Amino acid sequence: MTTTPASTGTPPRESPGLIYGARRIFAMSLVQMLWSRRTVFMALVVGLPVVIALVLRLLFEAGVPFARVGRGPVAGPVIFGFMIWGFFVRLSIPVLAIFYGTSLMADEVEDKTLTYLFTRPIPRGSVLLGKYLAYVVCTVSVVLPSVMVVWLLIVPIGARLGPAFPSLLKDLALLALGLAVYGAVFALAGSTLKRPLVFGLVFVFGWELLVVALPGYLKKATVAYYLQGLVPHAMPTDSTVAVFETFFHEVPSLTESLVGLAVIGLLALVLAVRAVASREYVLEQ
Repeated sequence: MTTTPASTGTPPRESPGLIYGARRIFAMSLVQMLWSRRTVFMALVVGLPVVIALVLRLLFEAGVPFARVGRGPVAGPVIFGFMIWGFFVRLSIPVLAIFYGTSLMADEVEDKTLTYLFTRPIPRGSVLLGKYLAYVVCTVSVVLPSVMVVWLLIVPIGARLGPAFPSLLKDLALLALGLAVYGAVFALAGSTLKRPLVFGLVFVFGWELLVVALPGYLKKATVAYYLQGLVPHAMPTDSTVAVFETFFHEVPSLTESLVGLAVIGLLALVLAVRAVASREYVLEQ
């Protein structure tokens, strides 16, 4: 009678999942992003509104009146609302997303460190996902504090901080959402296109500016259209909302804006992860 010897080998270990790999890449990438040259650029971009807010506050303290023609003085919340839209929603957020999002994989290719990441026992898609999450945390950590400084400087011009505080929380959520969605879109561009930076600049300052101003359904293929729908909902007073309603010819509802941003962001991120998982990267010697 023969017996089969028992196997002494250990069973093969299962490959770590996408989330586990993303956590490992996130922890490594966050420190690199916070201490990179791009963070200096980001500080300069978000520092401009702070400087302007400081100048406006000094002018106010010196007795310079702020007034709209025929409508009396402009309160601080109105000025702050337009700074949120002009400096952050339409400038800082897209620009930072372009320069960070498109470089999530391009930097690894340029530095020839992508092979090291891909040889780790983690799914390839987790590299993009982890670096994307690090981008969101890094940019939010720099942008939102600058917004709070602007708020502290501007809102007390003819108004009180307390009643405007709930609107500040809405503004912070709006900007964080914009960073996340724009970042996902440009992460997809960086994972699939040869010149994603050019695409990003054309998309934000060409395509979006054009179609948002035109009637029709093309504007629903932009991030700016849905962010534009959230801006009036974040404004602190009825008078401020009225000013924005005269500025925007057409805005989506709050529900439509949130659903549209969620669909665009999640779809772009899923496609970006899949693109990294299947793409063959060639590192130049």
